[in-house]
Amino acid sequence: MKNMFQNSSITYIASSEYLYSEIDSEAVILDIQSGIYYGLNDTGNQIWHWLQTPKTSSELLDLLLEEYDVILEQATDDLQNLLQEMVNTGLIKTVNEQVSQVS
Repeated sequence: MKNMFQNSSITYIASSEYLYSEIDSEAVILDIQSGIYYGLNDTGNQIWHWLQTPKTSSELLDLLLEEYDVILEQATDDLQNLLQEMVNTGLIKTVNEQVSQVS
């Protein structure tokens, strides 16, 4: 599959600083420091579950395409927007995985 993400090597993980509850197939997430609630629809909730372990944007895109009947371009755009919003609000964070080289 052709990767459409600008930087597909960024790894994301859900922040552990939030309280999570599921109502039907949607998620309600509480920032315990600010008291702000966030809501995720069914698809966002599924992505939240996947992000309980580190995943790259490419891995998430592959999972979305396997799970949902969506075209590549729409999945890519929606996922990029959701990841950016989740990073901006602190719901998820990026993981720096550095590979040490032996000289």
